[in-house]
Amino acid sequence: MGTVRPHSAEDGTTLVANSALKQLLGHPADTADADVVPFAADRFADPQARSAFLDRLASEGTLASYPARMLRLDAALVVVEITARAEVDRRRGVVLVEAIFRDVTEQRRLKDRSRDLYQQLLQAEKLAVLGQTISQVAHELNNPLATILSWGERLQEQTLDVTSKRGADAIVAATERATRIVRDLLTYAKPRPSTRAMIDLNHVVRETLELRAEEQAANDIDVVTALASGLPPVFADAHRIQQVLLNLMNNAEQAMVASHGRGSLVVRTWHDASINTVSFEVSDDGPGLAPEIRTKIFDAFFTTKPVGEGTGLGLAVAYNIVKDHGGRIRVESEPGRGTSFVVELPVTATTETPAPPAPALAPGEGLRGASVLVVEDELALANAIGEALLDAGSKVEIAGDGEEALARVRGGSYDAVICDLKMPRVSGMMIYRAIAAATPSLARRVIFVTGDVAATDAERFLAESGCRWLVKPFRIGDLLRAVRDTLA
Repeated sequence: MGTVRPHSAEDGTTLVANSALKQLLGHPADTADADVVPFAADRFADPQARSAFLDRLASEGTLASYPARMLRLDAALVVVEITARAEVDRRRGVVLVEAIFRDVTEQRRLKDRSRDLYQQLLQAEKLAVLGQTISQVAHELNNPLATILSWGERLQEQTLDVTSKRGADAIVAATERATRIVRDLLTYAKPRPSTRAMIDLNHVVRETLELRAEEQAANDIDVVTALASGLPPVFADAHRIQQVLLNLMNNAEQAMVASHGRGSLVVRTWHDASINTVSFEVSDDGPGLAPEIRTKIFDAFFTTKPVGEGTGLGLAVAYNIVKDHGGRIRVESEPGRGTSFVVELPVTATTETPAPPAPALAPGEGLRGASVLVVEDELALANAIGEALLDAGSKVEIAGDGEEALARVRGGSYDAVICDLKMPRVSGMMIYRAIAAATPSLARRVIFVTGDVAATDAERFLAESGCRWLVKPFRIGDLLRAVRDTLA
């Protein structure tokens, strides 16, 4: 509490200041009352707030619980509520102010925390609803996308004229782009639990570069790698780290091509023993980022691309994946001087070494003579899978629904079953349970394909069954490798 005599061009003179006000503003208890000047310009965190307070007090005469952010002598911020009344002493030509300052810093902090918690709960509820909606949409989209991708790949394998080859390549590229959009939406709206193991980061980087090699060459992108030898393994989900790399590379390549029709991409890795992290960096020589863009770059749905060319989810997804791994991602960029994204992942102390990569084999190798049942209600997709298996030398039967599949399983003998997880009437789960009851050995050789596994019951079932599974749309080569590995 204090009584002050503010002047228009001065901070005012304090007549009385009690010990509580001195403590609030950070003054020693023995400070003279006159030296405590609560309405001084440098006591307000925002100078304009001081003027607004005094102007309102002058016009209204009294104020109750007026909020203000003030600074203590040690520059610490305190939030106060000021109750004050002003009285004009015309004889002396001054304004007398009596004011009570109440420290509400802790209450405001708790209120802000409560509001943040409420916003988090509200956001979680929104994401739950969004996740359910996107899961349904993803399933409906991924089925036709799987068919388009499978037949696009089949076309690529044929002997085609130049125009037809270019068309087949465009079909596959566009389908993969649509696939990335759907998967980014699913990852952002409903992240799935990751499957982690000790991985060699350099191996993941090389695999990712191989996936991008053809498109990088087509876009005249020169790739320079500087992968440090002897990197310690990191405990991570290789597929999700690869998703981060793909998103960063896609962004870099698109920026360079849009800017000057070509580019140079640098990918490097290193180990920082001082903070025990393994890092990778993706750098480009594109147009760079303005400071105001850098602050928003990881926000969901923020994009600098034209309408229809980007969802603004790629970097938001990358940020969430890295954060989930206990790591850190940062961007370094200046307009006209390119952009670098650096990802740091913690190294876990362990004596375990990552498993060596499996020897490279052709996707269809080891399938000759195998008898495979394909259960898929999307007939065009089933035919594409069946023809790929036939080309690999397998014997194939196709069941268009769950009831037909059960009849074929009861009457035939198969080395492997490729089964859609979600089908009307008789689902993949029901088919699996029937196989497990009748032929337990075959149940271990069931491979599921599905448009979405975000549903809790599907996730739980796949985890409990231990079966291999692929999310639609998938590469035919990946499916053939899954069958080969299952038979092995």
